[in-house]
Amino acid sequence: MFKRLGFGAVILSVFTLFSSTAFSFGPNFPVGPNPQLTPGKLCDKPTTYRYPEHIAYCEREVTYDTKEMLIQQYDEQLGYHIQTLSRTDFKIDHFIPLCAGGSNDTSNLWPQHKSVYEITDPVEPLICEKMANGKLKQADAVKLIVRAKTYLNQVTDVMKILNTL
Repeated sequence: MFKRLGFGAVILSVFTLFSSTAFSFGPNFPVGPNPQLTPGKLCDKPTTYRYPEHIAYCEREVTYDTKEMLIQQYDEQLGYHIQTLSRTDFKIDHFIPLCAGGSNDTSNLWPQHKSVYEITDPVEPLICEKMANGKLKQADAVKLIVRAKTYLNQVTDVMKILNTL
């Protein structure tokens, strides 16, 4: 068999088998923000204040280098393989959204895969709409955001709560 395939083909086959097995034990990307790397942070350098509650608001300001550093940090410290995947499948998400008073600090940022943000993104504008209408306080909004982004199976419940406000 080795002579027919050639040594290089055998090595490539073994490498492919090892790689697919190594990556198959869990997702190659986070399905939620890691609490040690991304605990969440509120805006502490506001450009303005918003909503009836007068919450601090930070303008979006995340550099390309910061985004790349976050991806590398999640890969190296948590064993993900984001850098091997298509970069267009990810965005750098604000755990606590800017519209809810979140910060641009790295402790509020994480690499979010499209399969995750397709689930969680609808929560953010609804939360911020409720805050703008004075129907939801920031502290309660943050709790709902953390719940939705930490437990994807609870996003529907969070949306139901928001729709009753």
